[in-house]
Amino acid sequence: MITTENIKALRDETGLSVMQCQKALEAAGGDRLKALEILKEKGAEIASKKKDRTLGAGTVAAYIHSGETVGAMVELLSETDFVAKNPEFKAVAKDIAMHIAAMNPQDTDELLTQPFIKSSGETIGEIINGTIQKFGERTEIGKFTRFSIN
Repeated sequence: MITTENIKALRDETGLSVMQCQKALEAAGGDRLKALEILKEKGAEIASKKKDRTLGAGTVAAYIHSGETVGAMVELLSETDFVAKNPEFKAVAKDIAMHIAAMNPQDTDELLTQPFIKSSGETIGEIINGTIQKFGERTEIGKFTRFSIN
């Protein structure tokens, strides 16, 4: 049985709409892990449909690690300023900058396949797909750089 508490818990975990969470739980027969997998697949499907849209906005995020010997900057692109200025979108950019500082990917392809340092169950590519699903806009990593004293 799917309860409002189950839907709310899944929504809190994913940040997606109540309707998307409810549909995923219904399709998964109430199983939270199956619902998460369904939402990941749906995110990838949505991302592929939006891949030809124009990226006309975005945000730049920076992360400096404690000790100030490692830092990173990333450009996270979106279609509109409305999404780019959203605090949750900016938080995703900041998390990706932190990941870059920690994992030192050599290029975007490598970055997208790396398990996210805050949640090893997801790759950076899946984080991007979730962002696309959540905001309904094409989202991509533009340029990024990592600085290190050592």
